[in-house]
Amino acid sequence: MTRNDGRRTDELRQWRILRGVLEHAEGSALIEAGKTKVLCAASVEKTVPLFLKDKGQGWVTGEYAMLPRSTHTRSPRERNRIGGRTLEIQRMIGRSLRSVIDLAALGERTITVDCDVIQADGGTRVASVTAGWVALHDACQTLCERGEISADPLHDSVAAVSVGVVEKELYLDLDYAEDSAAEVDMNVVFTGAGRLVEVQATAEGAPFSLNRMNELIRLAYRKGIVAIREIQLTAAHSGAGAFPGAHL
Repeated sequence: MTRNDGRRTDELRQWRILRGVLEHAEGSALIEAGKTKVLCAASVEKTVPLFLKDKGQGWVTGEYAMLPRSTHTRSPRERNRIGGRTLEIQRMIGRSLRSVIDLAALGERTITVDCDVIQADGGTRVASVTAGWVALHDACQTLCERGEISADPLHDSVAAVSVGVVEKELYLDLDYAEDSAAEVDMNVVFTGAGRLVEVQATAEGAPFSLNRMNELIRLAYRKGIVAIREIQLTAAHSGAGAFPGAHL
């Protein structure tokens, strides 16, 4: 089946990542996944949360926000109270990034990765995790170059992609229209070594089988994560990475 944008059901949108796009942040990355755009900035502070004080290790956390006109109509800013969806996504970003870093090697410092959605067309949370890792990698390299840490604390990459079932077909990398119509909606996070970090799956209508869930996870990894990891690594080491066909 051909999709609205001409892709095959198992094909990624055009992805690209640009590293080092902000002057003042220790690490930064801009990701485009189709029409979705997210800016990630990694900031280093020489402090840790109270529960880690004097324990000789650091912390990595994520924050997430959607700009008011990232969507078709203006959405109010979350000023005084963070919504449940935002909090869930922030926790997902933090868990994903912490899964591939040696917090002891980071020392008693916190790296906060801010993920701001500039434009939303589905997959903002998976784009945030993916570009968040590039920004985190950039920040760790900055710490090494400054001599503040002796070795890179990152021991692997981590990336995420969405999959789903639309009109009984398995889809990779859903845009907003596809996500809205999906019978099953799933976000999958993998390390570069192929280890699962997180699976968020919801049946929007009828329940689905364990076999169908495994099919979706395999599609996410084999057709999505493997290609996305190459984009990440290229961006991390050369400044820009893109899925074939995307223009840098």
